[in-house]
Amino acid sequence: MTITFNTPQELLGELGERINRLRIGKALTQAELASRAGVSPRALGDLERGKGSSLITYVSVLKALGALSSLDTLAPAPTISPMALLRARQAAPKRAPRKPSLGKR
Repeated sequence: MTITFNTPQELLGELGERINRLRIGKALTQAELASRAGVSPRALGDLERGKGSSLITYVSVLKALGALSSLDTLAPAPTISPMALLRARQAAPKRAPRKPSLGKR
């Protein structure tokens, strides 16, 4: 499913609807989920309605729903390609050559 939105508020609304569907799919009331997540029922309700919420509330609710793996899609761990790694190693500065000793030959 692709999310299309014009404003951040629209995105918050879509995320809230998805949290709501996850909660209902697990047959949880707002009060039950809020208790499991350690947030107030009002904070959960605001999240589900897209009324703005803190990131800590969002993550706490995802954890309580067993849906933290969805964050991997939202913010995947950065990776570096083998070619970029090779270029970075080649561009790394080389060690300076040793200066000859003045007293020794």
